[in-house]
Amino acid sequence: MAVSLGGAREGRPVVFLDKDGTLVEDVPYNVDPALVRLAPGAAAGLTRLHGAGFALAVVSNQSGIARGYFPESALDGIRERLTALLAAHGIPLEGFFHCPHHPDGVNEYAVVCDCRKPAPGLVLRAAAELGADLTRSWLVGDILDDVEAGRRAGCRTILVDRGHETEWRRTAERRPEAIARDLAEAAEIILASPRRPARPEPAARSEPRTTPRRGRRTQEPSAPLATGGAR
Repeated sequence: MAVSLGGAREGRPVVFLDKDGTLVEDVPYNVDPALVRLAPGAAAGLTRLHGAGFALAVVSNQSGIARGYFPESALDGIRERLTALLAAHGIPLEGFFHCPHHPDGVNEYAVVCDCRKPAPGLVLRAAAELGADLTRSWLVGDILDDVEAGRRAGCRTILVDRGHETEWRRTAERRPEAIARDLAEAAEIILASPRRPARPEPAARSEPRTTPRRGRRTQEPSAPLATGGAR
C-alpha cells in the first residue's frame, strides 16, 4: 500500500499527486508500463516544484485490485516506469502510496477503509512516512474526491480540471484553494502562494495553562477560487 522511495525529513513541504488523470494520462485500470505517459505539463510543473524544495509523492486509489482486475504486485511495474519517466527529467519521486480497497470488490480488499480517497488516511500515512508538514503541503488531483482527501488531511489543494469530475458534489471540504488546467499551471499557483512557516517547536512552559484549550475550527475561505488564467 505504501512505498517510500526516499529518506524522511521532519516537517518538510510535500506535493501529493493523484496519479491517473493528474500525473499521467488516464488509462482506466492500466497496469501496462508501456502505456504510462506523463500528462501534459507534468514534467515542467514538477521540475519547478522540485527545484523549489517540495518533495513529490503519489497518492492513488487503485480499486482494480479489489475488483479483481489485477494483483497488487502489478503496480510495481507502474511505479518503476513512473519513477524512470520522472528521473529522465531530473525529478525524484519520493513515495508511491496506493489504496487497494473498494467496498464492492470481489476479494479480501472488498472493505470500507480509511485510505480510499476522499477519506484522508492515505494522505496522512504518506505524510507520516515522508515527514511532511501538512500545513505547508499541497494535494493536486483531478476530481473533488482528491480535494476532499487533501483538505481533511490538512493540506491546501488544487483541482486540475481536465473534465474528469462528473458529479460536482460540492461541500466546504470539496472546495479547492485553486483550479488549474494542468500540473504546470498548478505549480505556478503553488509557487506564487505565500509560504507558510515551518511548524515551530512548542515552547517550554513555566506556568500551567489557566485558559481552556479550544478545538481547532476549519473555516471555508471567503475569497473566490484562484485560477491560473482564463478558462
